[in-house]
Amino acid sequence: MPVRCGAYEIVAPISSGAMGAVYRARHLGTGKEVALKRLLRRAATRRFEIEARLLATLDHPRVVRVLDHFDHDGDHFLVMELVDGPSLAQLLSERGAPGLPVHEAVDYAREACEALAYVHEQHVVHRDVKPENLILGRDGIVLVDFGIAREDRVGAEGTAAIGTPGYMAPEVIGGSVSPRSDVFGVAATLWTLIAGEPPRYGESVALDVDAHLYVALRAGLELDPNRRTASAEAFAAAIGARLTPPVGSPLAITVQEPGMPATLMEAVVRAAAGVFEAGAASLALLDPFTGELVYEAAWGPSAAEVLGMRIGPGVGLAGAVAASGVGEAVPDCHSDARFAAAVAAGTGYVPSTMLIVPLRRSGSTVGVLQVLDRRDGEGYGPDDVERATAFADLALMAVDMQRSGRDTVAP
Repeated sequence: MPVRCGAYEIVAPISSGAMGAVYRARHLGTGKEVALKRLLRRAATRRFEIEARLLATLDHPRVVRVLDHFDHDGDHFLVMELVDGPSLAQLLSERGAPGLPVHEAVDYAREACEALAYVHEQHVVHRDVKPENLILGRDGIVLVDFGIAREDRVGAEGTAAIGTPGYMAPEVIGGSVSPRSDVFGVAATLWTLIAGEPPRYGESVALDVDAHLYVALRAGLELDPNRRTASAEAFAAAIGARLTPPVGSPLAITVQEPGMPATLMEAVVRAAAGVFEAGAASLALLDPFTGELVYEAAWGPSAAEVLGMRIGPGVGLAGAVAASGVGEAVPDCHSDARFAAAVAAGTGYVPSTMLIVPLRRSGSTVGVLQVLDRRDGEGYGPDDVERATAFADLALMAVDMQRSGRDTVAP
């Protein structure tokens, strides 16, 4: 008998792992089939919502589309596009002898690196790269089943690290996750596709490939992340694979004619999101004529809705910081009387916690930098204000230097 789960009916199991089970499901209203992931560990709701909302903004042909998320009977569910096709694990099981042809395996790894290069640029780490999570669709490899809402603390049940033995980087066991963790996963996946079985930690087993590829694989499988190949792009280059030009949608965008150089503004909000592990970030400048804050760059969910928005002098938490010239960490936006909830609701993104610092030039405030919702679900604090203030000062200095350089260039 089919099992109902919220607005969905579970049709059949697809896979299960340490952090969740994935099912083929059907929407009760539209009949559309999707992949439904139920998290087996009940992570904090705030953390789950922040990460799920961020995943839903990813847009790349090699990355599965996250359609929705919801809670049901105390469990968290992620709704993903259903990608038709076999996983690389299935392909290996059906055709491996014991592995696949080297050139074919390298091509699959290249396409996986295209997906990883995109998600890492958006400050997203997959955390569970393995053959089961790489589906061979109609147009090539699609990366599916992101590990989300990880629990890094050690408690009564130990460290709840996301990953699969054989493909999980050693540092993940201790709760440390970074893009280099995914590099280990894609290197272990390529090794498996060639050898027919995953590598063992620290073992230098011979592999029937040319010396250059073997060295690249060993570099991708370094146990020490500081000695490991640094990025998915670098790993692709090391295995002799050329990535296609970027085709995904970036999470950082700017207005058409911003008051600062567009590419630099995008870099500022993107870097702020990464440095402060935020679910979203934005930059607003003061209109010298009206005193309004004008949002000219944004990163993350609802960035397009935030871009170009104007808020009146002193309105909301951002307006208060612009007026006072003093940065603030707001651990709970909803309990702060200054929070402009209606304005936030209009963008489609209502944050739980916020960090706002002024952009100051020659003693005067010229704008504000905001980061929203720490990815771990915790609130920002005084130490974050100090760091963010220094970050904003450096960012404005870089902008002024670039402006000065442009102004001195002859037409």
